[in-house]
Amino acid sequence: MKSNAIPIHPIRNEKDYDRAVARIGHLISAAPDTPEGDELNVLATLVDAYEAKHYLMDAPDPVVAIQFRMEQQGLTRKDLEPMIGSRARVSEVLNRKRSLTLEMVRRIVSGLGISADALIGSAKTTARNPAYPRSAHKTSPRLALATKRKATGAGRTRKAVVS
Repeated sequence: MKSNAIPIHPIRNEKDYDRAVARIGHLISAAPDTPEGDELNVLATLVDAYEAKHYLMDAPDPVVAIQFRMEQQGLTRKDLEPMIGSRARVSEVLNRKRSLTLEMVRRIVSGLGISADALIGSAKTTARNPAYPRSAHKTSPRLALATKRKATGAGRTRKAVVS
């Protein structure tokens, strides 16, 4: 490894985390099966473990999940009517004025293929208390690594990461 490599050790605190993330930023374009690529993989694994323990992910927002799938499949609000109900009901759900019912969730799972967990959401996601945005913590290096590997087709991606 190059002399500017940081010593590899467990990430125990925020300072260690920041140093590892900064180093990942320098190594992100490293070729696989090189010393720099190996260092990148080890650091990404350490950062992944630290983030899993210290940065809890909020449950996905059901409305955002539905809108994302609509965009992916080129659907309109009209296409949701068989799953949610009338045009007015679709509007109320997408504008967070009405929560999804169990029957709506079942039809959306069947019709759009969105997981029920994503549609049920967290306790914060209600009609009167819209979902809060995800906590504004640092961008995940594992997402950057997975994106880089997917784009270049290099190496094996350990797991898919969705932000």
